[in-house]
Amino acid sequence: MCAFLGISRSTYYYEAKAIKVDTELENDIIKIFKSSRNNYGTRKIKKVLENKGKIVSRRRIGRIMAKYGLVSNYTVAQYKVHQSTCNNDVVKNEVNREFNNREESQVIVSDLTYVRVAERWHYVCLLIDLYNREIIGYSSGPNKDAPLVHRAFSSIKRNLYSIEYFHTDRGNEFKNKLIDETLETFKIKRSLSNKGCPYDNAVAEATFKLFKIEFSNHQTFESLEQFNLELADYINWFNYHRIHGSLGYMSPVEFRKHHSL
Repeated sequence: MCAFLGISRSTYYYEAKAIKVDTELENDIIKIFKSSRNNYGTRKIKKVLENKGKIVSRRRIGRIMAKYGLVSNYTVAQYKVHQSTCNNDVVKNEVNREFNNREESQVIVSDLTYVRVAERWHYVCLLIDLYNREIIGYSSGPNKDAPLVHRAFSSIKRNLYSIEYFHTDRGNEFKNKLIDETLETFKIKRSLSNKGCPYDNAVAEATFKLFKIEFSNHQTFESLEQFNLELADYINWFNYHRIHGSLGYMSPVEFRKHHSL
């Protein structure tokens, strides 16, 4: 074979080895991209490869992604704004945009968003721990109201007495006797964003941006049952597997376990 090609035996084996390495790298990048639900870009793929002991430049990763048509969901993101009525209660913004260096369960932030399910809008409530950005509770349903928020609280598997603050924007779905009684029962204090200031609830806003780009915007849900199954699967992936740059490229659960040692 080498004589026929006009190359030395050592060159032949070097070239064969190089091709094999490239193929393995390409397979690794495709696998990482697909396991991220088509969400990771070059930065996060580079970090996952580093964790596997492989140092590859983002430029090279980008070329391989382009070769195989690996386009992140972030490239095709689109948004639609739904308005919410305002809660004018005199409640301070206790969080005051101090989103980092919080203790576990010290501050839970929340917001609601909408998803198209079976030709009509449904709503999702997420409860997020500022400590590690973990989604600790969630709910979905056809109505944007207080019972939706209450069901999210009911889904929390940790001790509710450990929560110090519940921070939200001023949407009226968070202003209700049912929510007030829940917070009073578990001695959870309220914190509200300033009126018309989404930056005061930036972590919840950012989480829902991820939610839409990575999960809801590019899928079709034929029924609420299907949506709830896929929602549970996404949240499990988000908490246990999705790496976050703000957490040192660890998943929320990995971060929590790492810092509890």
